[in-house]
Amino acid sequence: MSNDWLTQQLRFLLELDRLKSVFRQSRLIHTDRMENSAEHSWHLAMLAVVLAEHATEDIDLMRVVKMALIHDIVEIDAGDTYIYDEQARQEKARIEQKAAERIFGLLPKQQAAELRTLWEEFEAKQTPEARFAGALDRLQPLLLNYHTEGQMWRHHGVSSEQVVRINQVIAAGAPDLWTYARQLIRDAVERGYLAP
Repeated sequence: MSNDWLTQQLRFLLELDRLKSVFRQSRLIHTDRMENSAEHSWHLAMLAVVLAEHATEDIDLMRVVKMALIHDIVEIDAGDTYIYDEQARQEKARIEQKAAERIFGLLPKQQAAELRTLWEEFEAKQTPEARFAGALDRLQPLLLNYHTEGQMWRHHGVSSEQVVRINQVIAAGAPDLWTYARQLIRDAVERGYLAP
């Protein structure tokens, strides 16, 4: 291993610190501040470890955990796109591709290619691992929204129809978790956390 190889790795790892400053549209449950993208990625990795038995198909759990940890790295440059903002989501792919080129490009070529491939796999949702990781990526903010009494749903005027439409992808990777999520959505409407 050359000194240059290590320098590239460390430059990439230090760049990741910036993900802690990218705030999302989800409030943390036990405090009044917003969640940052680094916290979301860690939480998603933990969901994968704990909920792996709910995957629809056999999965390589380490691959899912890696996807969870890298899936939002591009937000360092691209920022977080609120999932219920249809207009912003239309531009998301183009902006994130450019961010991926720069950020993964900080690594040595072999590692850059490996992580970029994992990120692209996550985005495409064509493998069992990507479908499961994608399901968890939708479930995690839904859990935060529910357990903060729908603060951000209400703030943005989100309806239950929107929540169902955006989050139904959970079913592709984890049908049991989608059944649970649907119950949470119904309960959120009944409690007034979410508009019918």
